[in-house]
Amino acid sequence: MSNASRWFPPSGRRIIADTEAPKLPASFTATAPGRPRVVIIGGGFAGIACAKALARAPVGVTLIDRNNYHLFQPLLYQVATAALSPADIAEPIRKMLRRQRNAEVLMAEVTGIDTAARAVLTADGARIGYDTLVIATGSVYNYFGHDDWEGHAPGLKTIDNARAIRTRVLTGFECAERESDPARRQALMTSVVIGGGPTGVEMAGAIAELARHALARDFRHIDPRAARVVLIEAGPRILSAFPAPLSAYALRRLEALGVEVRTGEAVEDVTADGVRLPGEFLAANAMVWGAGIRASPAAQWLDVTPDRAGRIPVSDRLEVAGQRQVFAIGDTVAAPGENGAPLPGLAQVAKQQGEHLGRELARQAACGDAVRPFAFRNRGNTAIIGRHAAVFDFGRRQMKGYPAWLLWAAVHIYLLVAFEQRVLVSIQWLWRYVTFQRGARLITGPEGGSEQSAGRSERQAVRS
Repeated sequence: MSNASRWFPPSGRRIIADTEAPKLPASFTATAPGRPRVVIIGGGFAGIACAKALARAPVGVTLIDRNNYHLFQPLLYQVATAALSPADIAEPIRKMLRRQRNAEVLMAEVTGIDTAARAVLTADGARIGYDTLVIATGSVYNYFGHDDWEGHAPGLKTIDNARAIRTRVLTGFECAERESDPARRQALMTSVVIGGGPTGVEMAGAIAELARHALARDFRHIDPRAARVVLIEAGPRILSAFPAPLSAYALRRLEALGVEVRTGEAVEDVTADGVRLPGEFLAANAMVWGAGIRASPAAQWLDVTPDRAGRIPVSDRLEVAGQRQVFAIGDTVAAPGENGAPLPGLAQVAKQQGEHLGRELARQAACGDAVRPFAFRNRGNTAIIGRHAAVFDFGRRQMKGYPAWLLWAAVHIYLLVAFEQRVLVSIQWLWRYVTFQRGARLITGPEGGSEQSAGRSERQAVRS
């Protein structure tokens, strides 16, 4: 890893990026001695919801995460396309739980679980004992046996991923501005998004809007509106998890933005220079992966057999079979839904599971009752295509267009953790709506300057 890089936005939201966790003692005892110890691995939607639901329970709660912040992943694509800064969608976990007297937060990377000794193992050799264990370690992108592609086509799971994509997209236009070869100039202005799910659709639409609106008048030797954005989906249609009419609407809206949508084509190779399809090579500067996810390695820690996506099978009570007082929630599990099929890896599923399990563990600690089954309440699946365009699937009813776009914005602002973030994001979205401008068009990282200068730039973006 690189050297520690810390930056402190004016709001006081302290985010530690690109750093190693501090070392823990070899044997670490959780807070609230004398009380049952509930250890939660993972500070995502599921882990945070579970910890908060245990606020008044007669237990000691220890939440472990390798980062010191909770990240609102559904809006990472807006960081990647210069609409928001990282501090707008991240909140320190300690701040979120600071009023919860029975909770503590440890920044550490978990490497294993000793189920016999009932201890969590960390990278620095520490052992953290537990009475009840909750695994909420999330997921990563699945490159289907081609992990070497990740270096060329990062997914959208971390702030580092988003900043790398933003740097690559913006650097392409900067290099194109001084490129005399027409073919090379076009390649520098070409972005390829692999995967036609919600992430791919949102990324493709956002890159197209960035080029055609925010950057349109900023250059003298190129026309950013001539940028090429290609969305590749191996299946027969984009947004395959949505009803066909919503998928067709999304296709029309993307094409209206100038996105070239190619379905039924599987990627054969991804290199630093572009993407190879059957019988064709697409020269491109920026590639983004959104073609599938796989669970964290938690199944290996427990020595259980995962499903094809690496997820831990759990019962309807979210228990791991054969493990005493070990539960798993969120994207890392294959939890059965009403029809018996695993629930999708959505934020609303993770949050509901965390809230349910937290309440049940609190009841168990107080009364000794068994954990009751979890029932998912579908509040709708959504994807945004661009300005004034989104789709919502509520099961029996669907919504699309401007009303869906307004609802999408309201839901995402509501789900942001801190009130301050809701206000800041609302103001920035309103400004973007009126001016078509974006306030975080910063090039950082290896191609765009030092991490120190990146920190200064990010702080300026937050102030603006």
